[in-house]
Amino acid sequence: MAAQVFDVVVIGAGPGGYVAAIRAAQLGKKVAVVERENLGGICLNWGCIPTKALLRSAEVFHLMERAKEFGLSADKIGYDIDAVVKRSRGVAKQLSGGVGHLLKKNKVTVIMGEAKLAGAGKVAVKTDRGSDELQAKSIIVATGARARELPGLEADGKRVWTYRHALQPPHMPKKLLVIGSGAIGIEFASFFNTLGADTTVVEVMDRVLPVEDAEISAFAKKSFVKQGMKIMEKAMVKQLDRSADKVIAHVELGGKVEKLEFDTVISAVGIVGNVEGLGLEDAGVKIDRTHVITDEFCRTGVDGLYAIGDIAGAPWLAHKASHEGVMVAELIAGKHAHPIKPGSIAGCTYCHPQVASVGLTEAKAKEAGYDIKVGRFPFIGNGKAIALGEAEGMVKTVFDAKTGELLGAHMVGAEVTELIQGYIVGRQLETTEEDLMHTVFPHPTLSEMMHESVLDAYGRAIHF
Repeated sequence: MAAQVFDVVVIGAGPGGYVAAIRAAQLGKKVAVVERENLGGICLNWGCIPTKALLRSAEVFHLMERAKEFGLSADKIGYDIDAVVKRSRGVAKQLSGGVGHLLKKNKVTVIMGEAKLAGAGKVAVKTDRGSDELQAKSIIVATGARARELPGLEADGKRVWTYRHALQPPHMPKKLLVIGSGAIGIEFASFFNTLGADTTVVEVMDRVLPVEDAEISAFAKKSFVKQGMKIMEKAMVKQLDRSADKVIAHVELGGKVEKLEFDTVISAVGIVGNVEGLGLEDAGVKIDRTHVITDEFCRTGVDGLYAIGDIAGAPWLAHKASHEGVMVAELIAGKHAHPIKPGSIAGCTYCHPQVASVGLTEAKAKEAGYDIKVGRFPFIGNGKAIALGEAEGMVKTVFDAKTGELLGAHMVGAEVTELIQGYIVGRQLETTEEDLMHTVFPHPTLSEMMHESVLDAYGRAIHF
C-alpha cells in the first residue's frame, strides 16, 4: 500500500496534539493525527476534566451540608457515588466528541492506532485493519505521560488505585490513604474526604503541595486538617500488605515505621513520559528520565521532529501542552513563533480550598537574589468572600523592590483558579506594581483582593 503523504503528522491527540493539528490545518497544512485510545487524551478523558466534574459534585454536597448557614433547609442529604461517576464520565464523553468534531471541521485526518517513527519523515501506524504508512516533512510527538508506579506500591485496581481507578472507583473508600500530595493526590484526597472517607495523606517532602509557596501550603494544610484529613509530612510508604478487603501500609516517619490499616490506597507519586515503542532513540532523539530533550521551540535536534506537552518535560500541564502545540504549528508554517516562558505558566489545584499560582514563590525569589516586597490580603477582609460564605483564603504577591515587576502571585481559597489569570495577563504584559495599583477593580468581587494584595506590598492596603 502506498504511503499517505501529509505536511504534518501528529502522534497523540491530547491537549497538545489535537491543538497542534488544528492550528497547523488552519495555517493551510495537510495534517494527520494518530491516537491509540481517546481523542482529547488523558486530560480530557481521564484527568483534568472528569476530576473537575467529580470535585464539583463534592463541592455541591459540601454546600448542601451547610444549607442552614445560608438560611436554607436541606434534609436527608446524601449521594450516589455511581451517579456522581456517571455524570463525570458523561462530561468527558461530551468533550471527547467535541474534539472529534473540531478535527473533522478543520479537515484533519484522524487515524486510530499505534504510531512508530519509521525513518526520516515516516510514521508506521498499527491499526485494527492492519498497518498504514504516513509520510510528512514535520512530525510532532505528543504522546503524554502516565502515572508513575513505585516498586511494591503498584496499583491493582481493587484496593490500590491510580488516578484512573479513582475516577471509576470500584467501591467508596471508608478509610483512604493517598500517597503523594501534588495536585492529583490532593484533589482525590479532597474529593473522597468531602464525601466522608477517613482520609490520610502521606507526603515525602516537608510539606503538602510542595511546589507551592510555603505560606500557601501551610494555609491549605490547616484547612485540610480542619476538614478531618490526616497529613503526614516527611513520611514514606515503604510497603503495602494487601488482602481481599484491606491494605496494611508500612509508613516511615521520623525513623520509625508504623503499620496503618486502610481499605483503599491511591498512589499519586508523579508521572513518567510515554516514550516507549515510538522508535525515538533509533531516530536519534535524546531522552532523559522518560522525557524527550528539546530546545525552547520544542525541536528535538532531529530534523523535522518536535516533541510537545508532558513528554517534553515539566511543567506537566495541559495548557502548556496546548500552547506548545500552537507554537510548533506556527513554526512549521514559517510564522514568527514565541517560545513559552515557564515562569508565566500558572498551576491550578482544584482541592477545597482551591490553590493557584504563577511565577516565583517568595523563597525562590530570594534565592534568585531579588530584593523583594511581599503583599498579602485575607479573604476575611473581602465583602464578596463573606457574602459567599467563603471567608477562608489568602492572596499573596511578590514584587521586585527595584523595578516593581510582579515576580509571582500565590492564592488559596474559593475560585482562585479563575482569579489567577489576572496576574498571568499582568505578567505577560510586563505590568508593574504601579499599573496594578492604578487599575480599578470592580466591587464587590473576589478580584478586589488581588488589588489589595498589591497595595499591601507597598504599605497601602485599605481594608486590612
